[in-house]
Amino acid sequence: MLVDYVEHVAENSPNVKLVEYGLTPEGRPLLLAFISTPGNLAQLEEIRQNNLRHTGLLEGEPDSSLTRAIAWLSFGVHGNEAGASEASMSALYELARTDNKDAQSWLGNTIVILDPCINPDGFSRYTEWYRRYAPIKPTPEHDTYEHDEPWPGGRVNHYLFDLNRDWAWQTQVETRSRIKVYHEWMPHIHVDFHEQYPNDHYYFAPAAAPFHSYITDWQSEFQYDIGRNHAGYFDQEGWLYFTREVFDLFYPSYGDTYPTFNGAIGMTHEQAGHSVAGRAYELENGDTLTLLDRIQHHTATALSTVEVASENAARLAENFQAYFNQANNNPVGKYKTFIIRGDNPEGRLRAFRDILDKNSIQYGEAGAPSSVWAYNYQSGQEENVFVAASDLIISAYQPMSVLAQVLMEPEPELEDTLTYDITAWALPYAYGLAAYASSQRINPVMPYEAVPYSSQLDPGQVPYAYLADWSSMADARFLAALLQAGVKARFANASFAIEGREYEPGALVFTQADNRKMGVSRFNEIMTATARKFEQAIHPVSTGFSDIGFDLGSSSLQFIETPRVAVLTGEDTDANSYGEVWHFFEHSLGYPLFPIAPDKLNGIEFSDYNVLIMPEGAYTIDETAMESLQEWISRGGRLIAIGAALSALEGQEGFSLSRYATEEEEQVAKEADEKISLDRRLDTYAGQARRYVSQSIPGALFKLQLDTTHPLAYGLDSYYSLKTSSSFYQLIKDTWNVGYIGENPEVIGFAGSNALIHTKNTAVFAVQDKGAGAAIYLVDNPLFRGFWENGKFLFSNALFFAGQ
Repeated sequence: MLVDYVEHVAENSPNVKLVEYGLTPEGRPLLLAFISTPGNLAQLEEIRQNNLRHTGLLEGEPDSSLTRAIAWLSFGVHGNEAGASEASMSALYELARTDNKDAQSWLGNTIVILDPCINPDGFSRYTEWYRRYAPIKPTPEHDTYEHDEPWPGGRVNHYLFDLNRDWAWQTQVETRSRIKVYHEWMPHIHVDFHEQYPNDHYYFAPAAAPFHSYITDWQSEFQYDIGRNHAGYFDQEGWLYFTREVFDLFYPSYGDTYPTFNGAIGMTHEQAGHSVAGRAYELENGDTLTLLDRIQHHTATALSTVEVASENAARLAENFQAYFNQANNNPVGKYKTFIIRGDNPEGRLRAFRDILDKNSIQYGEAGAPSSVWAYNYQSGQEENVFVAASDLIISAYQPMSVLAQVLMEPEPELEDTLTYDITAWALPYAYGLAAYASSQRINPVMPYEAVPYSSQLDPGQVPYAYLADWSSMADARFLAALLQAGVKARFANASFAIEGREYEPGALVFTQADNRKMGVSRFNEIMTATARKFEQAIHPVSTGFSDIGFDLGSSSLQFIETPRVAVLTGEDTDANSYGEVWHFFEHSLGYPLFPIAPDKLNGIEFSDYNVLIMPEGAYTIDETAMESLQEWISRGGRLIAIGAALSALEGQEGFSLSRYATEEEEQVAKEADEKISLDRRLDTYAGQARRYVSQSIPGALFKLQLDTTHPLAYGLDSYYSLKTSSSFYQLIKDTWNVGYIGENPEVIGFAGSNALIHTKNTAVFAVQDKGAGAAIYLVDNPLFRGFWENGKFLFSNALFFAGQ
């Protein structure tokens, strides 16, 4: 119905041009309405190109006669915040109708880009449920069913991802489609329309601290201009609002920060409402909040934003161009060059180049060897670094300078610890790359010339075996495809060398002997065709006799049992976590999985599966189901439990999982907590928020001590774990503590002082062997938001190797 209305307006208004920029996973259209005068719409492409000349993304001098203010209005990134997308129709109507003289005046020098629904799948999930179950007459009473949206809720998209955390990472097709168009336009203002809980009134800019240090004075001050204009309309109507609280500008992947780091005035607007509000909701003051109220408030700020943009069109264009002049010629930030070593595994480099391309970040090669003083991401130290000619170089002297620095800087400067989200995210840590950051300038040779895939494989050749390295998600996808094709595989449990080439633990070995049943020609055909499809380097060998180490018939080559994967889903599971697992299998790995409800554990045929994944959640597993689970593991099943799911296994017979390894350790911790409680008896009421954050870890990176001899860590040089909670387990007894935090935690980002104490000597990733199977404990979620590439690779180790 929303699409029908937007299409109707576009067909009947000379002020609107409608563009479909993509499709959701469920096939719903993603739309942009370009709103302006007929004259501007006739020159839309010329205006777009002219704006890009202001940034340096397109060569040439801007033409002042084509300069327009460009304001992008995004509605409904969270589908169950329905007032946002409902308001998009009202805002579109007011801007499109020719008898609205104010709007027509604004559009004379302004292009409005309106996205009526960023998240159509989530919006449809919520609204279809609501329309199916809500009574004809709204019931504002809180306990009625229309205020109790069922799992997984419409906030998230098809894969249950929060699209408002995905702007920079672009794991979802909706985001990738939108950012592609965003970078083709580069608006001056971007507003992200949301809803919050019903009694929270309306929030608009200016934003709360912390501000990222790279946000300019102009970007900060213009938020005040817009906020004051909004306030004038709200004051006139007597509507309640607040500013400069809660919603900060730090984490780079929001709908306000990402545009900000792309030179825009990026803002979040939050209306009271949310899914709990339905069409009417009784407030704490006895008044009733209606859907109409929510629409009116969002419409008012949308129109106010366009008004301010129009009145300040010249200032916007001038400061926008100044922003990019500085980016290209005198970039902010300590580091002027980021160096990614060219000898990193090609699979990791390919994934890294992909995220740079998605964000329009320019890069090239060093071109010639040199030496610079630089920060080493892995050691955390400044040192003299040799730069090879083939190293990948990201220069801060480019249009996307600020965005590149924000995504690459080792540790962002946090001005206030009361932040809304994770506080560290540097891409070299996420992608497991050997990398450096230097304050010296290196001009890259562009474009970057990736080494083209070249296959010397002969389908007619009959090798003794094929071998492949194991170092990235590219290798995991290759293995997943071969297993599905029926190829039998093994992995190395130690290093070895054969026919003049060395292989590290985790290396994949595919022998003719293991695949005799499918026939030699079929085996060779599958291996060579799959290698070409995935551009995977594989190495045929003519003998099983090694140069160094074990031979190819040794028990040091572990047979890989093809995973048959079940994953728990439903109300007990965290929707985001289940979605991360789901998306990982379908899009990152390309491998089937079988979702089952936790209450079916008693009745499922465990023999149908050999891997069971428990996403984060709050599970209640009864005694009978727990006994079945234990027996299944003992017979060879492998359980992978993520994050909060571990609490369901904690203290259960047969699992070694406990917060403390000994009673003595538990007593010491209790005494420390008791001392803190005693010391706080005279704490002031006003300081409670900051005292709370001292016990929390909103999102920080911890460098792990890693046992790279264990299959769970194969292919990993190092690992920085993104810890998003203060949950901990001291080193677990009778278990392989593969990745853990030592006595002196190495942390990047903010971790509360009291929470940090509890992280000492705690397990992060562990494997407990149980009979023929294993329980794999992932205390930190390696699939969090789907962007931690090294985490996805570690999860692949858990799936294919650990506990086999």
